[in-house]
Amino acid sequence: MLSLDKNIFEEEVLKAEGYVLVDFWSEGCEPCKALMPDIEELSKVYGDKIKFCKLDTAKARRLAIKQKVLGLPTIAIYKDGEKIDEVTKDDANKANVENMIKKYI
Repeated sequence: MLSLDKNIFEEEVLKAEGYVLVDFWSEGCEPCKALMPDIEELSKVYGDKIKFCKLDTAKARRLAIKQKVLGLPTIAIYKDGEKIDEVTKDDANKANVENMIKKYI
């Protein structure tokens, strides 16, 4: 799972071809940290079909706001650089993230 920062986000997500999943999280977000092992597990299952990335929003606040990430955790799927779907806050659980992934692969 690729750790993003504001310097490589554009290259790895917005300029990427195909599907990219981004886990927007922060160190101070307990639900984010609880969800992380599930996302890592999903990356092992679906990593050959979709690129998995994570971004610590505490280190890239402006970028998160620009991507319309208004709550954490937010798991978003991009296709060819455009955000096409996301699950956020209370809806961000392993089952919902997996269902979202399955819609696109």
